[in-house]
Amino acid sequence: MGEAPTTGEAPNVSEPPGDAPKYKGAPLDADRGPGLGCFWVQVVVLVTFLILTPLTVTWAWPSWISAAMLIIVLVLLLFVGQTTIFLLRLVAADRRSARRRPMSPTARKTVGDLEAEAPEAQVSQEDHGGST
Repeated sequence: MGEAPTTGEAPNVSEPPGDAPKYKGAPLDADRGPGLGCFWVQVVVLVTFLILTPLTVTWAWPSWISAAMLIIVLVLLLFVGQTTIFLLRLVAADRRSARRRPMSPTARKTVGDLEAEAPEAQVSQEDHGGST
């Protein structure tokens, strides 16, 4: 009962590194989604329509044009929002895949460094505590 139904087909996707985010059951693939260039084109078109839509009312254009532009703005907001979410998930997946180190050699230890040292300290305390 607890098992998910299988289709019998093996996915054509390589195994994700570690805890990579999933999209529709498969690892999130940067090559299959919109890129940064697509995002900026969407933003430029959205800003253009955001500026022109109220101006159509001021310029007394027909109301159907203003209404159509308003609907276009809403659709563009949807696309820009979805693209933003996709790109943020890619950034999060990239940051999870490898531990980043501070650039300066004099930088303080990161939380990850401190957490990595904590189990070593616990193990050494357990070794010393168990022998008494």
